Amino acid sequence: MKLLFITLYLSAQLLIAFYISKRIKTEKDFFLAGRNLPLWLLSFSLFATWFGAETVIGTSGAVYSHGLAGSRADPFGYTLCLVLLGFFLATKLWLGGYTTLADFFRQRFGARVEKIAILIIVPSTLLWGSAQLRAFAQVVTSMTDWDLSFTLWIAFAFVTLYTLLGGLLGDIVTDLIQGILITLGLLTLLFFVFPRDLNLIDWFRSLPQERLSFVMSGESFFSRLDRWTIPILGSLVAQELISRVLAAKNPKTARNSAFASATIYLFVGSIPVVLGLLGPTLITGFEHQEDFIIKLAEKYLPPFAFIIFSGSLISAILATIDSILLSSSALLSHNIIVPLFKIRDERYKLLSARLVIVLSALTCIMIAFSSNSIYQLVQMASSLGTAGVLVITLMGLHFKKGGERAATIALISGLFALPIYDHIFKFQAPFILTVLTSLLLYLIIGLWPPERLNLKVHSKTI
Repeated sequence: MKLLFITLYLSAQLLIAFYISKRIKTEKDFFLAGRNLPLWLLSFSLFATWFGAETVIGTSGAVYSHGLAGSRADPFGYTLCLVLLGFFLATKLWLGGYTTLADFFRQRFGARVEKIAILIIVPSTLLWGSAQLRAFAQVVTSMTDWDLSFTLWIAFAFVTLYTLLGGLLGDIVTDLIQGILITLGLLTLLFFVFPRDLNLIDWFRSLPQERLSFVMSGESFFSRLDRWTIPILGSLVAQELISRVLAAKNPKTARNSAFASATIYLFVGSIPVVLGLLGPTLITGFEHQEDFIIKLAEKYLPPFAFIIFSGSLISAILATIDSILLSSSALLSHNIIVPLFKIRDERYKLLSARLVIVLSALTCIMIAFSSNSIYQLVQMASSLGTAGVLVITLMGLHFKKGGERAATIALISGLFALPIYDHIFKFQAPFILTVLTSLLLYLIIGLWPPERLNLKVHSKTI
């Protein structure tokens, strides 16, 4: 029964993607869904894209083990990230008419900065994709008792084909279905596990205070601040988010969709947190904390409801991983391969985009095999080199000073400062210090008189 449901569910997703593939004629159709998305559809897509494996599986397990201190990224950090996207990025990027964030870097700072940024962004994106791929495989394994290695390859094959067919438009349409499914699935699980005779307020009061604290035992103020900053700022310039605001039908829709998706994310993302807080009174005796929510659902849901819930988990993961593959493809194909080989024919642009998706998926599965923690992959993805990308994006959009040299130095410092601060100097807030370092270097180079540095400054600004 479980296997039949998985097969039918995934087949339905493929049919939708196949139908939409007939409408994809150009590179812009594939990467930006024709740049005509309405507010309601875009809001659900932003929510579903951000609401992935780490939210449902990773967060619930972390809260189960450590209380609220176990996870601050979800839903609070990523909700703030979406709000900041609406305030500081969405409108200006949409007005630029870009296909990718790297297009903005090329216009504002030059081709060298564009290429360096891509080399930094893509590895982070693929780490994120590896986390989702692993989560997909874990859900299928829990439903079928198949070996994790086998289900990883199944996940790879399905997700690759699904993304190849539908592009961003297929992603957007199925995001709506997937967003609704995961919301209903989590609400159903909460309904079955929450004690009928317990008032919500009384329950919160009955919880041990240490489980309601955001402060981890022995954690310093700066460590705590750093853990908040990574999901809020480290994810702000993710290509998966940027591609969606660029696909909006107008700048107002781009901005408002970020705010609307933040509201949805906060509400739905709070459910795994509540389940994690309830967890110790409901279930024990599983090996890994990431198994928590699946084992909880298996114990408390009726068999058919458990199958539906597992399908909703697959929905959450699918909504994220296809966006990740599209993002890496857009950056590598649109910004590097197409210009390098001077490809003009839209058919060959689409072929290039799809070949890069296959290569990106292969990279993701190799990383997934080499790791044993979804949460670890997500944290690495949110912080790897993103400090410099964050700085040059915000400075480039909102600050007229600074050219190619300033952006290059900021990107390189953002890539290398983090491991130095973290692993060599053992600072308690390495990510924040990396952002500040990149910002300081950008300002020093950007504000210094060009003639004294003997450099040329690009004059193009937004």
